Amino acid sequence: MERIGIIGAGRAGSAVGAALASAGHPVTGVSARSRASLDRAARLLLDVPVLAPDEVTRRADVVLLAVPDDLIGSVAAALPLTPDQYVVHLSGAHGLAVLGASAATPVALHPPMTFPGGPVDLSGVTFTATAPAAATDFVERLVKGLGAGVQWVAEEHRARYHAGLVHGANHLTTLVSQAYDVLLEAGVTDPVAALRPLLSATLDNTLRSGHDALTGPIARGDVDTVAAHLAVLRGRTASTYAELARATVERVTQDQRIDAATAERFAQLLDAQQDRLEQDQREQVLERDRTGEAPR
Repeated sequence: MERIGIIGAGRAGSAVGAALASAGHPVTGVSARSRASLDRAARLLLDVPVLAPDEVTRRADVVLLAVPDDLIGSVAAALPLTPDQYVVHLSGAHGLAVLGASAATPVALHPPMTFPGGPVDLSGVTFTATAPAAATDFVERLVKGLGAGVQWVAEEHRARYHAGLVHGANHLTTLVSQAYDVLLEAGVTDPVAALRPLLSATLDNTLRSGHDALTGPIARGDVDTVAAHLAVLRGRTASTYAELARATVERVTQDQRIDAATAERFAQLLDAQQDRLEQDQREQVLERDRTGEAPR
């Protein structure tokens, strides 16, 4: 089993390091600076010495970089890495280029999940990896030891891969938060009870069936229903609804679930909504200039 050294005891680094230790890899050192990182290291990486990054590197066969994305390159460049080592970062956004001309074998290994700050079970997780051919066996063995899987993304597609995850996960949070607020405004006292079964089923159906899972007024061609929605929504939520409605209209038109005439009625409705939003924004700017108040 390779010796693991961890640079950065953040949520991801501590959790992945603890999982590797549980899988039998000796974790020979961890670097940590902040009080939160030191606390996590003490809780999750029991008996692992807290060392300077250089010393962590010298004791390890695999150097795990668990630092913020923007620091990966500079941190890797400052470490005393050698050709017989692997240097592995956990970023989804970056591939191998961020590691520069490292002496060690570079690996990008991203677990597409969130880390709450405690121990995590990585079995069943599918890591996404980018690595040179010489490292594929190492990556597959490392991930298999965690009870996890791996799929490969080419270097030139890392940004596209990460964009897909962020668009799905982070923008889902924005969308659900807006829906929650709209339900509260409608007098629903427990929006979670209304949203959870609907959204859970929708997510499962969409992951299973793709766009065929779509239901609702646009798929049915109910232009008047969408118009009624736009009439009562306000501000950023109205803008988000309209943009997603436009994308949905394009998809159902391509799938021939609505005819050209209905698609045109939707387009006219959404264009009119866009004009109203732009007019509202212009009026807000004028009002702000007149009163000196910050925009809402």
